Amino acid sequence: MRDALILPLALTFAAALTACGRSDAPGGGAQPEPAAVTPAVTPVVAQGAPPAALARPPEGAAAETWNAAQIDWQPYDAGLARARAQNKPLCLVLYTNWCPHCRNYSRVFDDAQVVERARSFVMVRANADEEPALAGKFVPDGGYVPRTFFLAPDGTLDPEIHAPRPKFLYFYDERSPAGLLGGMGEALRKLVR
Repeated sequence: MRDALILPLALTFAAALTACGRSDAPGGGAQPEPAAVTPAVTPVVAQGAPPAALARPPEGAAAETWNAAQIDWQPYDAGLARARAQNKPLCLVLYTNWCPHCRNYSRVFDDAQVVERARSFVMVRANADEEPALAGKFVPDGGYVPRTFFLAPDGTLDPEIHAPRPKFLYFYDERSPAGLLGGMGEALRKLVR
């Protein structure tokens, strides 16, 4: 029985490593691809173990990240109303709790420069699994996660503000704040009047 599980688990692990190590960044730097909103690979599970326990973190685990202590995250409708009232651009982050790239990306918001720059935006974070209609409105190049968009104070998406990559344009570097800071800077230049 044990030997019957080893090969499928090894293949699943190898597939996961291959998917995360693709190079899509200019200059050939290894950057992972974002996760599809519907997981493409179902993990092989040991007999008797519930699949959800292995595939997803405990409920509330994602809430412990994203630096909510220093960034005033808003739900979408409240954020849009605040953006209009304060004439501020809106930064919208779509994520899921099960996505490892989202968990990595959440740590970018701990960076002091990101925290400071976030004060010039209305920051909105929405779980794509819990708000599929909202997530479905923002799919200019696919429904992957995490995706980060910059909107004018009236809620209009500026599709030209995106990460410096050839595909998955709204997937900013999950390990470095530099790309997000660049997008925030461009949004402030273009969207603030």
